[in-house]
Amino acid sequence: MPDILCMGEPMLELNQQPPSADGRVLYLEGQGGDTSNAAIAAARNGASVGYVTAIGEDRPGDGFMALWQREGVSTDTVLRRPDAPTGMYIVTHDERGHDFTFYRTGSAASRYRPEDVPEAAIRAARLLHVSGISQAISTSACDAVFHAIAVARAAGVRVSYDTNLRLRLWPAARAAAVIHAAIAQADIALPSLEDARALTGLEAPDAIADAYLGMGCPLVLLKLGAEGVLVARPEGRVLVGGRKVAAVDATGAGDTFAGAFLARFVEGADPVAAARYANAAAALSTTGYGAVAPIPRRAAVEALLAEPG
Repeated sequence: MPDILCMGEPMLELNQQPPSADGRVLYLEGQGGDTSNAAIAAARNGASVGYVTAIGEDRPGDGFMALWQREGVSTDTVLRRPDAPTGMYIVTHDERGHDFTFYRTGSAASRYRPEDVPEAAIRAARLLHVSGISQAISTSACDAVFHAIAVARAAGVRVSYDTNLRLRLWPAARAAAVIHAAIAQADIALPSLEDARALTGLEAPDAIADAYLGMGCPLVLLKLGAEGVLVARPEGRVLVGGRKVAAVDATGAGDTFAGAFLARFVEGADPVAAARYANAAAALSTTGYGAVAPIPRRAAVEALLAEPG
């Protein structure tokens, strides 16, 4: 059975490319979804990984099954639904960065229920990874994640939680209540600085770290973008600096960080060392377009870490 199980919604991705010579707007087809990206990142960096979700019996669903099988991500806990589609999103780019447009209402993953949770697989894993998006897509999916967390905790399986706040999916007050209730039950919290400011109302990274540690989560990795990550534990904290690269698309960078961190952490790496590794992996993922294609493998990450700076 896989050491890491990731749970959430995979989505067909259409990513805007630079204009063609004749001015046409082109889109690159790919696959995305935050916890799916994290699963692939963990697999590419040496972990044994499986995915928990539901997808449609459609062409995008077939594409995901083929993708996960190519990447070595177990599909034993993937449900196929003939009555619901696989979700889709579009990524556009401008001077402010990247923007997302989602088409996920009624998707197979949004219809996931607590009774669909593969309890035996979770009990056999070493770590369960979920996110705010995993819970935001529907009430039943939210309840399913809480049930999966309860199963994991009862079995002594660690829980990792990435905030991945999407306020288009749910009201801010509900998002904060649900996300913080989940983080209070997690062993690892992976908020971004932007998410954490919106969720807590706090500004300073140290104050945010204090808040999440105060909820009872023993390890907080506050992602600071190009500035790196603040690794906070009750006994102290360390700022791990970012790596400079020629970035073109930040889609999936946080997911790559999560997956790469979990791969090293499950191996037994110290959280600071794992965060340093994950920073390098996330930086490399921004050097290409799309959520999946630029996710680096271990050799590339180690090569970047070997460079000065």
